[in-house]
Amino acid sequence: MDIDFLKEANVHRNQHLDGTFQFISNTEGIIGLGTPIAICAAGLIQHDKILLNKGITMTVGLVTATTITYGLKKIINRDRPAQTYPYIQAFEKQKHYSFPSGHTSNAFVTATNISLACRKWYVVAPSFIWASSVGYSRMHLGMHYPSDVAVGALIGMGSAWLAYKTNKYYKKFYTKKELKNPL
Repeated sequence: MDIDFLKEANVHRNQHLDGTFQFISNTEGIIGLGTPIAICAAGLIQHDKILLNKGITMTVGLVTATTITYGLKKIINRDRPAQTYPYIQAFEKQKHYSFPSGHTSNAFVTATNISLACRKWYVVAPSFIWASSVGYSRMHLGMHYPSDVAVGALIGMGSAWLAYKTNKYYKKFYTKKELKNPL
């Protein structure tokens, strides 16, 4: 089933969209890294502790997702689809293994971070549409199997949620402790 879906996405793709999907795939790094940096910078510039805290939480989520993703790549060592199936056309050479998709993981950690920080539908929907587009682009470009993309999405969402919940717990614990011992 994994390779069948990949064949549909890559071999039977609309080749006129190749450039578009390469562009979408490339936005992952800029948006994924740029978002937490921009939020942290805005918090520092505005002296806004809440905004800075959101940026730090986003950074922790991104670092967690990246660590898990590249750790699994090293442990599992799954070859890229084009290495196993010669009819898959890969659009770039990658030195890392296939499972899980790092681009997808980073896109979904970013979308989830943004959604947890700003719970408005007009922010959440575009964030996840973008992240899903990044995931699909990795299959369209022949770089990943659907299972790579699915697990990457789960790692990204889970890492953002874990960072958010850990931050929430820490703030709650710290506030209780501060109330008991104000000095």
